[in-house]
Amino acid sequence: MKILSSILVTLIAISGTACNEAKQREVNMVVSDTSGQHYTTFTVSDKITMHPVRFRNQYNMEVAGHLFMPRDMDTSRKHAAIVVGHPMGAVKEQSANVYATHMAERGFVTLSIDLSFWGESEGQPRNVVAPDIYAEDFSAAVDFLGTRPFIDRERIGAIGVCGSGSFVISAAKIDPRLKAIATVSMYDMGAASRNALHHSLTVEQRKKIIAEASEQRYVEFGGGALRYTGGTVHMLNDSTDPIQREFYAFYRTPRGEYTPKGSSPDLTTHPTLTSNVKFMNFYPFNDIETISPRPLLLITGDQAHSREFSEDAYKRAATPKELLIVPNAGHVDLYDKTDLIPFDKLTAFFNQYLAR
Repeated sequence: MKILSSILVTLIAISGTACNEAKQREVNMVVSDTSGQHYTTFTVSDKITMHPVRFRNQYNMEVAGHLFMPRDMDTSRKHAAIVVGHPMGAVKEQSANVYATHMAERGFVTLSIDLSFWGESEGQPRNVVAPDIYAEDFSAAVDFLGTRPFIDRERIGAIGVCGSGSFVISAAKIDPRLKAIATVSMYDMGAASRNALHHSLTVEQRKKIIAEASEQRYVEFGGGALRYTGGTVHMLNDSTDPIQREFYAFYRTPRGEYTPKGSSPDLTTHPTLTSNVKFMNFYPFNDIETISPRPLLLITGDQAHSREFSEDAYKRAATPKELLIVPNAGHVDLYDKTDLIPFDKLTAFFNQYLAR
């Protein structure tokens, strides 16, 4: 097949180059044709192909991704591409691949990634919170895409779902190669950790969380077991709040359940206790106006409990910017409910701002 042959030829050319740095950053692409396959959370239609890929970020950590390409794509021409990031605590197979497959069907090359410490990407211990490295993963994805011969470096955008919305904004502030940025059901993971939703966490409560995490560092430094925090509950009872029920309906049911090889479903969505406090030093919306004149599209549901974060980002950002509020949609609805996700709007946005 022309597409697969072109990719393989490209890899051979890169591996034989005299540039040692490029050789160090490049990891072999595993080429496979998975069209027509249905996964728990997404489907690879016969219109596209999916290729598992590996590449390294600036910290020399291997990042795992899925590269989706339109089956009829002319690889002799340069095309627009979109990086897609998953919700915080999830993996690329959960939500990110839903967006990546649908946007690939609409003509874009898309690359969904597992953030470092999650999924198939490197990083020890697992489930560590490292917002700077998460942002770096988006830039590393641009490195990878921008060195493909069929990708136009001036036409690379990104979609960040949930927590990845704040990570891609953090990346875009210092990486102008990201030419157009869309977020969906965005969580500002910094504000959510410092203040909780609707500023419901007091400073004293915050200090108590920090103190508990700090004491746990002694335990783990001495060889004790890791502790995990937050995330989605594993059982429902009469007192389970509506937001946890919303996440449970995705992560703990066949609708969105997915456990990468070598991981445990008990740890899905749960960050380590000692690292989770690092979000309290994460301020992704500071200087968000400096992304301009590159455009921002902020998508949220009218019933989303996270709506406040998209509205805050919109208020702070400079033009061009747009806030799209999807009727009858909650936060998790926009993870995978394709009848609610505004793919037409996303397509128009990227066609406009990633045009030649």
